[in-house]
Amino acid sequence: MKPHRLCMTHHLVLSYGLHKKMEIYRPHKAYPIELAQFHSADYVEFLHRITPETKDLYASELTRYNLGEDCPVFDNLFEFCQIYAGGTLDAARRLNHKTSDIAINWAGGLHHAKKCEASGFCYINDLVLGILELLKYHARVLYIDIDVHHGDGVEEAFYFTDRVMTVSFHKYGDLFFPGTGDIKDRGEREGKYYAINIPLKDGIDDASFTRLFKTIIAKVVETYLPGAIVLQCGADSLARDRLGCFNLSIEGHAECVKFVKKFNIPLLVTGGGGYTKENVARCWAVETGVLLDTELPNEIPNNDYIEYFAPDYTLKVANLNMDNLNSKTYLSSIKVQVMESLRSIQHAPGVQMQEVRLSL
Repeated sequence: MKPHRLCMTHHLVLSYGLHKKMEIYRPHKAYPIELAQFHSADYVEFLHRITPETKDLYASELTRYNLGEDCPVFDNLFEFCQIYAGGTLDAARRLNHKTSDIAINWAGGLHHAKKCEASGFCYINDLVLGILELLKYHARVLYIDIDVHHGDGVEEAFYFTDRVMTVSFHKYGDLFFPGTGDIKDRGEREGKYYAINIPLKDGIDDASFTRLFKTIIAKVVETYLPGAIVLQCGADSLARDRLGCFNLSIEGHAECVKFVKKFNIPLLVTGGGGYTKENVARCWAVETGVLLDTELPNEIPNNDYIEYFAPDYTLKVANLNMDNLNSKTYLSSIKVQVMESLRSIQHAPGVQMQEVRLSL
């Protein structure tokens, strides 16, 4: 999750000349009051206050807010949160004001953070903040997550409302982090059937993943009629990721982005997980190209990080020779259950523009 992978992505985007085809903005640093639109004020204040030098003085607070091994305290932690959250907020506002039809923040997508605690190297949940911003102008927002890990923080935030539908494709089982995202978890109260989970097993390949993705997302959009879409493009679902267990190529991952773009619905795209940094940069550069209708040459142009792409210096990364544990029968049963949930909705809810009550 180190910012280094973002620098690599940035330089790849520049080296391919993609910056000439879009507007690039420096995000504002999100104010504490903006972060507190979702997070508790005491948690935001603690993130603002804690430093590596002072953390030993706050043992009980570190435990309470889940800062430690998976969520270490490091220099400029709060500024890091302000920048990536500010990027997603600014992206949402540009969509709201119709100054952009697609907005990208590869630094965002930190989907595990909860209202009062950090989780999985996610401190501030920029996605929830961005969705709340979109809800000021749109009756319904669709959230799609293709990170290998379940988008638990976003699902939990909107579990009781029908104004946000969350759809997460992720590895589930074998004690895989965060351990949530069973297909039976569908939302509650007004949000019943508006949380959709697609739990997958190791080794899923391009053909299986994209077929399932397109079938489900097409039906979701047809049924729910979202006014805006937020797409979290965690790259740890790629083959060869250090922490992942899927077998997606960059082309397969990018095919999902291409499919969502075709709906021509205001689209906010973020990054997410990804722990083989050279492949993260490859993936997000290719997907930037997809969003700009630009196919990139396979040979990577010279840039400040070119040595990280040795020995081939190419964009494409071969799939692994691994078993796909997702049988056709298993994937078919998932599809059937999701379609049954969507039939329970029947049609998009007629929603008055009211305040969303977030789950605690």
